[in-house]
Amino acid sequence: MNAARTLGLGLVAGLVTVALMLAGALEPVELGALNGLFGLRGPRAPAARIVIVSIDESDFDEFDTPWPFPRALHAKLLDAISAGRPVAIGLDIIFSEPSPRGPADDAALARAVARAGNVVLAAAITRVVEAGWSKTDPTLPVPALRRAAAGVGTVTLTVDRDRTLRRVPLRSALGAETLPSFDAEVYRLARQAGRPAAALPPGPEVLVNFLGGPKTFPRVPYHSVVRGAVPPETFRDALVLVGGTSPVFQDAYSTPFGVRDTPGVEIHANALETLLRGIGLRELPLWTSALAALVAALAGAALLVRLRPLYALAGAVLLWGALATATFAAFAASGTWFRAGAPTLALILGCGSAVVAGYVRAQRERRRLARFFSPAVVREIVRDPDRALGSTRREVTVLFSDIRGFTAIAQRVGAEEVVAMLQEYMTEMTEIVFRNGGTVAKYFGDRVMALYNAPVEDPDHAASAVRTALELRERTRALSARWQARLGAPLRNAVGINTGEAIVGTMGSRQRREFTAIGDVVNVAAHLESLTEEYLAPIIVGEATWERVQGRFLTRELDTVAVKDRTSPVRIYAIVPADERGNPRAPLEGATVTVEGAAGVVELPGRDLGSYGLAVVGLPPDFAVDASVRVRCAGDPALSQPIEAEARVAWRSAEAAGLQFMRVTPEAVAAISDFLARKSR
Repeated sequence: MNAARTLGLGLVAGLVTVALMLAGALEPVELGALNGLFGLRGPRAPAARIVIVSIDESDFDEFDTPWPFPRALHAKLLDAISAGRPVAIGLDIIFSEPSPRGPADDAALARAVARAGNVVLAAAITRVVEAGWSKTDPTLPVPALRRAAAGVGTVTLTVDRDRTLRRVPLRSALGAETLPSFDAEVYRLARQAGRPAAALPPGPEVLVNFLGGPKTFPRVPYHSVVRGAVPPETFRDALVLVGGTSPVFQDAYSTPFGVRDTPGVEIHANALETLLRGIGLRELPLWTSALAALVAALAGAALLVRLRPLYALAGAVLLWGALATATFAAFAASGTWFRAGAPTLALILGCGSAVVAGYVRAQRERRRLARFFSPAVVREIVRDPDRALGSTRREVTVLFSDIRGFTAIAQRVGAEEVVAMLQEYMTEMTEIVFRNGGTVAKYFGDRVMALYNAPVEDPDHAASAVRTALELRERTRALSARWQARLGAPLRNAVGINTGEAIVGTMGSRQRREFTAIGDVVNVAAHLESLTEEYLAPIIVGEATWERVQGRFLTRELDTVAVKDRTSPVRIYAIVPADERGNPRAPLEGATVTVEGAAGVVELPGRDLGSYGLAVVGLPPDFAVDASVRVRCAGDPALSQPIEAEARVAWRSAEAAGLQFMRVTPEAVAAISDFLARKSR
């Protein structure tokens, strides 16, 4: 389900990216990326013979005349260029008005244009907006020049949204007619002259495959050509473009190789190189980027489904690297422009949405796990849930704890108060379990089941469980002191602990699962907890637990008991809390103790009575140490009722013997507690 949701988020991220792309929101990114492709590829040398005759400040100084130059001077320039027999000459200068120097000036230039026979003159396109309507007007050379020229083409250029020039027109619509571009006309003359050239692209414009920034193409100064300082061979079989390169012309453009540093005449040189060699950039259809964006978004989300976040991030970087490499390789090798911005954004959004979704799920899972696991265990589970929560067979220590007589206590107070008290009690108990590295496997009413050594390893798990039990008892006593006035009775908790092998892991139905353990060790621990009242021991542990903690905690052996559905009996031990290590006792006065065992039945005077047993005077030698007996103690006025219990002979001396209680009824437990309380007054 989580995988499907994550992939769904990836698909949404892809669709959002496609929508942004179609709306044009990603255009600045794509154009910037195209500039980056040019930068990575770097400048390239021209293959076509294109020479630029540049007009700059040095020419103004040389001729000592401002712009515009006399047209007769342009005529001298054309004659000097024509002497070298170029393929075509393009004058990137608009002669839209008659020369201020008179008709003779126009006539001189017209004759030079006609003599050359291969000159293309520049025109411009102007959009005029008046009273809510617009029209496109051409700005053409004067008729005399237009008639003499081999061609006229528009030099009007259009920049993209980022003010960068990347494409040039091949034709412009003028009502029902079309006007070819300056570059298309020079290209046409080159084809007519037999110059090898690729076919003209069918569209109205071409994406220029710029070779570099300014001065990529060879330049010669205008005045040097006019003065005859440039050999005619410089122009042989070349395409010669004449135009301004000085800032005074305000004809500089931004290109992928620089900002407002490339003069218009050099733009036309790049355009001609592109047309002649057929290397115009080929922009792939938008649907290819849209499809790639969807795939990238899904791939980014899928990485988070299959891999850990760090590995998924590395995978996403590799995917992006492959995309970038393929994009650049296609651009550098064949001039193919694939808009990779959309797939890149989709990959980021796909991964990002999956990361956010995973984080939200992880936080939700952390909150859920925090009910059962300590913060350290939660971190381990979140880092590697399969290893931590996967089902496995391992040794664990299981602890069961509940409140003795809680049902009766709950009947004496209101339901809301019971819930509030139980919640406070469980919160305190859970914190103690967590503090000792345990895991809360289950809550059932006032009962808690905790696991140790699962899901995170704890080499000292048996001791951790015993420490938990001792802390639980201390905290229960503190809560009891606060609540006793309301409850009318003290709180007493009982704990059973057992160690053994179990199957642990996340188990349950498809609708609800929980981390727990199953096996004989669980059943035994639960049974030991139920024996605490009978054996007058608040904490009872199985033999396997005792073997791992003996010598570290005060213990006493209790008995060997049978457990339902278990073939072999279990030897059990009590963990003696620090406050009971003195085993409070009180002297018996006038009490008679009946002792019944394999050696017979005797009635003896009782010496003293405590929580764990009593002492008698004059026990016959036939009742050996460790012998099992039944005892009945009565006759002391402080006893509210006779004490009956199963016991064993724990010690004996010349005068007395100690009988350790093994099984005691709840009524006897209450009577002993009452006896000790009366004697202490």
